[in-house]
Amino acid sequence: MKLGIIIICHNIENDIDRDFFINHSNKEENLEICLVNNDSSDRTFDLINTIKENCKNVSVVNMKKHKSATSAVRAGARYMFNQFNLKHLGYISNMNNYEMNGLFETISEHHEALLNYNLTVLKSKETRQTMFQSLFSVTEYLKKLELNV
Repeated sequence: MKLGIIIICHNIENDIDRDFFINHSNKEENLEICLVNNDSSDRTFDLINTIKENCKNVSVVNMKKHKSATSAVRAGARYMFNQFNLKHLGYISNMNNYEMNGLFETISEHHEALLNYNLTVLKSKETRQTMFQSLFSVTEYLKKLELNV
């Protein structure tokens, strides 16, 4: 089952290892990634476009005006829901607090655990989930699963 991940990027050109991201992303068959550029003033947008051009499962959304993390996540979610038939969609709203390579490896290694945890959470909710209510924070899930983030 595919897992969609929205990653909000704002002025993180020095934090992204382009080659590592491309190599790991191309190995993942059950992962769709949406990189949302939240009006970066550095070369982040150029860097994530280069990643997109070299990966089959990476999309880019460019926000021309800086918005809140919630608005950026919503923009990525709208794109992902319109482009792909995904039942599980997580987000990482502040990449400045995390080491990109380690986080990406953890997501890849624990793909099934994230899906199973999301299924458990969704089953425990009594109301019908809308598009935005079904989004989950990847970092929060990993913390609850007691995995290294």
